[in-house]
Parts: sequence; C-alpha cells; structure tokens
Amino acid sequence: METGAGRVKLTDLASCGGCAAKYSAARLEELLAGFVPVEAENLLVGLAPADDAAVYRLDSERALIFTLDFFPPVVDEPADYGAIAATNALNDVFAMGGLPLLALSIAAFPEELPIEMLAEIFAAADAQVRAAGGLLAGGHTIRDAEPKYGLAVVGTVHPDAIWPKNGARPGDSLFLTKPLGTGLIMTGYKNGLAGSQQLERAIRWMRTLNKDAAEVIRPLEPNAVTDVTGFGLFGHAHEVAQRSGVQIRLESERFPAIDGALDIARKGVRTSGDPRNRDFAAAHVKTDGISEVLGVLGYDPQTAGGLLVSVPAERGSALEAEFTSRRLFIRRVGRVEEGTGVVVE
Repeated sequence: METGAGRVKLTDLASCGGCAAKYSAARLEELLAGFVPVEAENLLVGLAPADDAAVYRLDSERALIFTLDFFPPVVDEPADYGAIAATNALNDVFAMGGLPLLALSIAAFPEELPIEMLAEIFAAADAQVRAAGGLLAGGHTIRDAEPKYGLAVVGTVHPDAIWPKNGARPGDSLFLTKPLGTGLIMTGYKNGLAGSQQLERAIRWMRTLNKDAAEVIRPLEPNAVTDVTGFGLFGHAHEVAQRSGVQIRLESERFPAIDGALDIARKGVRTSGDPRNRDFAAAHVKTDGISEVLGVLGYDPQTAGGLLVSVPAERGSALEAEFTSRRLFIRRVGRVEEGTGVVVE
C-alpha cells in the first residue's frame, strides 16, 4: 500500500472521516427509544436520558465515568490521527466534569498498512492519554479495509459534581471553549479549497484536550456542560435545550470560527454530516434572518470540539476573566431562557 510517492494517505482509505462519520442523530434517537432504561440505583447517567458518557456511583465519594469513541481517519498523518481520536474520546470524560483514569484502544486496520504507521497512531494516543492524566493499558485490534481508531475511557467524578446536559436554567449564559469549523476545513482541504495553514490550525484545535478548560470551569459549578462534536453546535444546543426544558438563544454574530472556515463555507463546501445534522435539529432550531454561512457553521460537525457551558450569568465574568488569565480560548455565544427549542439571532 506504500508507493514511491510516499506514505499511504489515511483519508484515502476512509469513506468519511472524524465525527462526520457519526451515525445519524435522528436515527439514533429512534433506535435508542426502543430500549428500556436500566433500573439501577447507582446508574447515575445512562440512556434516560443519554449524555456524553455513562456514570456509575461506587460510593458517596466516587463515581465511574465510562465512554467510548472511535472513527475513520480525519487527517493523513498517523500521529495526528491517533492524537485527535484519543482527544475526542477523552473529552467526553471532561465534559462530564471528571478526570480520565484508564483507556483501552479500539482499532481496525488493513493488514497491508505499514506497521510503523500503526505504531505512530498508538504512540500519539498514548501520549495524549498521559497528558490527560490517565494510562493507556491495552486494547483490541481487528482487520478491516477501512481504518478506525479510538478509545474506551474510564474516569472518575464525585457523584454530586457531575456535569449533565439537562441542567441548563433560564438566566444562564452560554460559552464555547473552542472555535468552530473543523469539518469545513477538513472537507475543504480534501477538495483543494483550503490551504495547509488552515489545515494546521484545525489540527491544532482538534489535538487540544478540554482538560485545562474543565479545570477553570469546575470551581464555578456550571449548570450544564456538553462537548460540541459530530452533531454540530446547533445539534448539541438542541440536546441541552430539550433535556433541560428551556429555550437556548444563540447570537450568530458571536460564533467563533477557525481562521478560513467561513471562507470555505462561502465557496459552497458542506460536509457529509451537514444534512444529517439538519435532519436531526432543524425542526427545533429557528435560524430566520441569520446569514447562510453562519448557519452552515452552526451545523458543521466538529471533531474533538470545545465545551458548551451553561453557567449562571453572574458567574460569567469570572469565567471569562479566568480563561483570559490562563490564555485559554472562550467566547460567550448566547443565553438560556424560558421556553423550548433553539433560537439563533
């Protein structure tokens, strides 16, 4: 599989990469609706409703967070692919308010793929798990024509300090801890409409763990948190609004975008996940009057995206000040009101 022109391009082996490969959220909701929720006193977070990870209480001081995430290559460099896939899985633990403890690899690769490329993927994932505070302790690898990689992660959290999706309250301010546009940039680059600098920016954001952001947020006791990944900003905002029984109002002019993402959207680039995200959320998201480009950004599936944080408005200034003092990215993007659905103005 290796040619004289250089190493195998991982994205050439994938029909769809990163979190854009996620199963349709609308179909997933329909599928999971057929499951009877497990009745277990210590299952604090399961399918009723589903969240970023499952949480099981061990005792009054400790609960386990358990999550898994894997996907086909979103980039060609093996080390970037391993680090991004690991980051995406680890970030689910941070989105629940916890700390990663242990991870196992979930891997599927063609047998013909050079072993040194696999070694780079595993090594980069291991480094990312260690940076998150956990250990990569093994895993399972099978043969498959399309590469896939990710992690199953166990973390810990205090049972009274879990960050759910369903806790947003009217009067809260909404913040986002990473800019949007990874899906647009990856698709644009593959189609020759984005340059290497734009690609490097997107990769840098996708390799960024939400660990530091979570550390700043934790003392301020947010009401609701989720990470923005494959369902896009609008899809994940819809989940928070629906499960919290509130209306979320987003300010489109405040949407942060990775440099170049909006230009790519203006060229007509759309990811394969865009129509599926619209099928899932469009009926619950009012976007009248906003620009088409900002609408595309809102539906863009993110890989290893930032945290969408709902905190009481009076704590918003302290949150922004602490992020700024640590030179971390944050942007207020909206607020929580009484009502239902998502309104984008």
